[in-house]
Amino acid sequence: MTTMSEQLSFLPPPPFCPTWPKRGTLADRALGMLMDGRLIDHPDFENSTQSWRLGAVIFTLRALGWPVETIEVPSPTEHSPDRIIALYRLDGKYTAQALAMNGGET
Repeated sequence: MTTMSEQLSFLPPPPFCPTWPKRGTLADRALGMLMDGRLIDHPDFENSTQSWRLGAVIFTLRALGWPVETIEVPSPTEHSPDRIIALYRLDGKYTAQALAMNGGET
């Protein structure tokens, strides 16, 4: 299992100050799954939301300031031996910080 590498920087990271997605949206539902500590992939998301747009939703969450991590997992098939799937996660420290900033409400 590999994770995306980060470039080293001498600058401090920007402060964690995300914007919450609008309630009831796919981004809101995905964020809830991530904040529950779940690793989510496309089948999980589709089964929970009936939407196949997980990549777009993760893009939206990142644009809102949520540091969602991507874990790339080899998942070869007979027709695609180099196939890699993405799992997404949110580090628990960000969940705790976001809840503290929002008075414990999601």
